[in-house]
Amino acid sequence: MTSRQWNWQQADWSDFKYQESDFESALEKFQFKIGKLTGIHQHFKSDDEQQLKIHFLSESAYTTSAIEGEYLDRESLKSSIARHFGLHTDERRILPAEKGIAQLMLDVYETFDSQLDHKTLYRWHSMIMRGKNNIEVISAYRRHQEPMQIISGSYSNPKVHFVAPPSKIIKQEMAQFISWYNQSQGKLPSLIRAGIAHWYFICIHPFEDGNGRLARAITEKTLSQDLEKPVLIALSQTIIGARKKYYQALQVNNFSNDITLWLAYFCDLVLKAVDNSQELFDFLIKKDKFFNTYKTSMNERQAKVIRKVFSEGPQGFKGGLSAKKYIAITKTSRATATRDLSGLVADNILQKEGVGKGARYYLKYN
Repeated sequence: MTSRQWNWQQADWSDFKYQESDFESALEKFQFKIGKLTGIHQHFKSDDEQQLKIHFLSESAYTTSAIEGEYLDRESLKSSIARHFGLHTDERRILPAEKGIAQLMLDVYETFDSQLDHKTLYRWHSMIMRGKNNIEVISAYRRHQEPMQIISGSYSNPKVHFVAPPSKIIKQEMAQFISWYNQSQGKLPSLIRAGIAHWYFICIHPFEDGNGRLARAITEKTLSQDLEKPVLIALSQTIIGARKKYYQALQVNNFSNDITLWLAYFCDLVLKAVDNSQELFDFLIKKDKFFNTYKTSMNERQAKVIRKVFSEGPQGFKGGLSAKKYIAITKTSRATATRDLSGLVADNILQKEGVGKGARYYLKYN
């Protein structure tokens, strides 16, 4: 254990230090990028808008869990969220973990404009702890007497990165956090407020488990509140690509309440997340144009496969579409699959790479 004082033990705890002028450029970029993003969003057809919500919310549910090392079933997440919007699904059974995190994403999206309170956080915690039988306290703040430590390394030689406030003062700390959160709405730039909320909550670490997922949910709620509309930003999808950097950034201010370095990281993170969202928006627009151009050029089997490829997002199938995948999707013969794929290549819909069993096919929708 270190002899230095953790940030929450210091006299200036919760009086976080930073210079807003240091982030003027990031704040301007955010306003421009988010304005462009929401402007494009308005031009989507209702069906595409529903698919956009389903894709974003299910991917957010998947990646926010994956950041914590919990890998869920993507198709179950999509089905759970699609059912909420009244869309037909394959009626697959949704496991508790998938159902719970999907409900969290939907609740954050649909109640973005409400104030934060203890009951909301308890409700969210019960959602993400569904199916967990190794957690002592669910839907309430932690109560255990032992220190809440963030550690790494082996059991015999652990490295303590952070020790959060003790359980006996958590209710008090969370009351102060919630008061700050609600009173800060409209008084701070959106990026700054979201960055502080994320870091402040993580430092308190009020629950026995699930604090990272809840911090990211609060971040998305904050950005939506300040924009006065539910916003679809690929935050967790961006973090998962550089998870180590995310954890390193959270640890920078463990012994200080000058949060300049954290906010610098956070602003850059959100700007990248907006860019990633923009990429998906552009992809969906291209998808719409694609089907308008080629809908009469494909037979029923070909159209089914192409829709499946598009449903995987901008990157399509990992490793490309193979004849084997085509057969699995369409339940057709190898000869028919070969003929269909050759036709899609001839019509300039797919691009073929490789030969024989190693051949892979990629969309040409640019």
